[in-house]
Amino acid sequence: MGLAGRINGALRHVPVWPVYLLGMAPAAWFFWLGLTGGLGVEPIKALEHRLGLTGLQFLLAGLAITPLRRLSGVNLIRYRRALGLVAFFHIALHLGVWLGLDLQSWQLIRADIIKRPYITIGMAAFVLLLPLAVTSNGWAVRRLGPVRWRRLHRLVYLAVPLGAVHFVMLVKGWQIEPVLYLAAILVLLALRLPLIRVRRTA
Repeated sequence: MGLAGRINGALRHVPVWPVYLLGMAPAAWFFWLGLTGGLGVEPIKALEHRLGLTGLQFLLAGLAITPLRRLSGVNLIRYRRALGLVAFFHIALHLGVWLGLDLQSWQLIRADIIKRPYITIGMAAFVLLLPLAVTSNGWAVRRLGPVRWRRLHRLVYLAVPLGAVHFVMLVKGWQIEPVLYLAAILVLLALRLPLIRVRRTA
């Protein structure tokens, strides 16, 4: 048994629920920092940014599971749903902070979505993720059927790059960090292309 086999064997004894517990801890920590003055002079903006970035990081981790399995043999597929839901949890809080604490006005919300392209793109990414979060359960898989469920969840391949583009566009000036996130996501998506071609020709 190789290293990947030993890792997979050990992972069989690790339940999924710690991913939810540990994955949601950053949001609680960020809110605690905001309440105790640990987020600087603009705590709402900082809270909004940290929640959104953490959500993007969990989405990236979920995208990495299939390429990791194909390239190394390490199988984390049983944790992918949890990573996706934790990502959505942070992104929903990111949106909630923007709506409820930052703008606090439906007129401003509508105007921002229309006038600011990065917000339009961010909202589009959230709308694409919403049905994925709602159907990330066994009942939805049975109701939709495995084929339709998988087709629906391919929306993630559009939603995640849009989220990264949203990050690139919202920062002020040229910053390398959001570009690196976008590049990493595009690489992970590109690594899936041979798998898609094999399935089509099979």
